[in-house]
Amino acid sequence: MASANVLLLPEAGSGHLMSLIEAGKRLLAHGGRGDGEGPAVTITVLVVRPATSESAAEVDAHVGRVEASGLGVRFHRLPAVEPPPMGCAAGNAREVAAGLERSGHRFLWALRGPPAAGTLHPTDASLDELLPEGFLERTKGRGLVWPTWAPQKEILAHAAIGGFVTHCGWNSTLESLWHGVPLVPWPLYAEQRLNAFELVRDMGVAVPLGVDGKRRDSFVEAAELERAVRSLMDDASEVGRKAREKAAEMKAVCRNAVAPGGGSSYAALQRLLGAIRGGFSTMTQ
Repeated sequence: MASANVLLLPEAGSGHLMSLIEAGKRLLAHGGRGDGEGPAVTITVLVVRPATSESAAEVDAHVGRVEASGLGVRFHRLPAVEPPPMGCAAGNAREVAAGLERSGHRFLWALRGPPAAGTLHPTDASLDELLPEGFLERTKGRGLVWPTWAPQKEILAHAAIGGFVTHCGWNSTLESLWHGVPLVPWPLYAEQRLNAFELVRDMGVAVPLGVDGKRRDSFVEAAELERAVRSLMDDASEVGRKAREKAAEMKAVCRNAVAPGGGSSYAALQRLLGAIRGGFSTMTQ
């Protein structure tokens, strides 16, 4: 019997790639290899080669491990594409620094520098260039600025983390909710503004941050960041208390969703598999 092929196209980089590979593996594990209820499903991941050699090597290593595992996930490699600009502009960095300092709360700030000439990939931050004079000394013992890549999942899993100021990419959103960490959304592009709206207005796990959507760098003033951090973290904040409670509830919901043998994630995969098979059967009649 012919099989139904599912094409998955992640963005360039390992984060989205590994999420889609995991989704493909779970689809196969939930009956996609053929269970008597319809045709088998095959998974092909279209791999967009990242623009930098460092990211490309990381992606190649992931793909190589999955190919060697014999799980049946196939890969088709596409040319590199330029990612959207990333990194923190000096103006935004100074506003963030002022907002964090005035908030009075402890913080860990993963700060990336602007792209090098001719590239769009963030660089390790030059703290002397990006931060206000004396900021590191004034916040010593209360805050840490980390100028390169940071292990986000491990950080969010730590008991000391009480909130997450994030761009609201879906990976970051899921990782934060998995660990029960409430959010302050700072969306930049793509679906992130929709994610931020849902987190604040629908799910109640985040407090709003006023972002200047008319500016390409999604500028946020120091006073607004200070207000949002205080709103989330202050013990006397009713808005923050509700967001923390909702985030704690979502931690349990996330785990129930992937519970073996019947979580909502399991049911959603079964519905997706059925829809794929139904569409395939219609096309082949």
